[in-house]
Amino acid sequence: MEKIWLIIQREYLTRVRKKSFIVVSLLAPLLLAGATLGIAKLNAPSSADEVAVYDESGLGLLARLASTEDTRFVPTAAASAEAATAAFKQAKPKQAALLVFSKDFSLDKTGGVRLLANGNMSLKRQLNIRKAVNKAVGELKLTRSGLNQTTIDNLKADVDLKAVDLSQQGGRENNAGLTTAAAYILSILVYMFIFIYGVQVMRGVAEEKSNRIMEVMVSSVKPFQLMMGKILGIAAVVLTQFGLWLMLSYAITTVVAPLLMKPAKALVTTSVSTTAPPASDAAVAAAEAPAVPQPGATPNIWSTLEGLPIGSILGGFLFFFLGGYLLYSSLFAAIGAAVDDQTDAQQFMFPVTIPLILSYIVSINVIINGDPNGPLAFWLSMIPLTSPIAMVMRLPFGVPLWQLLLSAVLLVGGFIFTTWVAGRIYRVGILMYGKKVTYAELSRWMFYKG
Repeated sequence: MEKIWLIIQREYLTRVRKKSFIVVSLLAPLLLAGATLGIAKLNAPSSADEVAVYDESGLGLLARLASTEDTRFVPTAAASAEAATAAFKQAKPKQAALLVFSKDFSLDKTGGVRLLANGNMSLKRQLNIRKAVNKAVGELKLTRSGLNQTTIDNLKADVDLKAVDLSQQGGRENNAGLTTAAAYILSILVYMFIFIYGVQVMRGVAEEKSNRIMEVMVSSVKPFQLMMGKILGIAAVVLTQFGLWLMLSYAITTVVAPLLMKPAKALVTTSVSTTAPPASDAAVAAAEAPAVPQPGATPNIWSTLEGLPIGSILGGFLFFFLGGYLLYSSLFAAIGAAVDDQTDAQQFMFPVTIPLILSYIVSINVIINGDPNGPLAFWLSMIPLTSPIAMVMRLPFGVPLWQLLLSAVLLVGGFIFTTWVAGRIYRVGILMYGKKVTYAELSRWMFYKG
């Protein structure tokens, strides 16, 4: 263990002292937050789309076209459809579209509508205009039938359905959107980190082998100790980087973001009733009402995670992430020891990464879009090669304790087995030069004695 510890220290300190590690660890959360805000800012429309309307149907549709924050309908003063089209082409500033209702348009024959644009029109813009037109025509049909929109709206039911998970102590509100988002994010993190740092292990072994550093190191330590020290040292680098990202992300979302947000844009999620409740019911209503951000306050993004089992998610994520990393890194280390250059490594990486890729693709369809507690989801979270992603994806939905423990035991057993296999290949491969390795050759290395 003392020699393994020295190798862990060497691998860890060599990597964390690099400028690239410091830059990536400190700037990655800032760059990610800046990119997210920048994309949202650039993608947000600076003003509503102005749509000119020419109506010769005689139904007064312009008055019924409701403008929104995305689309604003304005009349055109042209005397004909041709004149309206010519004016639209020459309009300064340019308008988003020209909506023309022809003389043939009627409530029973709705085919005489054209939407003109200078160039291709985005799908979102078309859908916004189509929605406004359908609503205006629908209101006219309701008026003709003796009904009005207010009556129809009052007849519609908008039930506030609250889903509760009774398997959790005291019952827990089941927010499907939040749960799904957490499952996606956690699985992507595991998939990304296993790939990135597993390949780092492979490249580090291959580089030391090509530089003949291994020949000096194996004179002092056993090949298995060397492999384990390298894997655990890089695992410590992963945890350090992940911890820095978590702390910086927390600081950005709780300190920096509130300072940048303007009080005027704070969200108020309750509506004010025009009729006050009786005095006897006011205190009860105030006590039962959820906390609402007041004007000028900034909502805390971390408060949205209260509906998730945070403890089991964090503990399970760390365990299955580390278990998956150790399992796959041992195989990557064996690949790095078996080949002489990166080109040869590709043919051996493919079968190793297939379970990782398939587990992510299949888990999305089976767990997120299917039944997270179904039989296929259960077996995916039990097989050691697929459980690091499948089980992490199931965690936000709630997993029985016995399944967590069984999956953890199987993952540890899988890690021990793959480490044994990788160690047998590693001890031969690190001193094997100038020979093209095949799968049959690798299988023979596993049973070499000595």
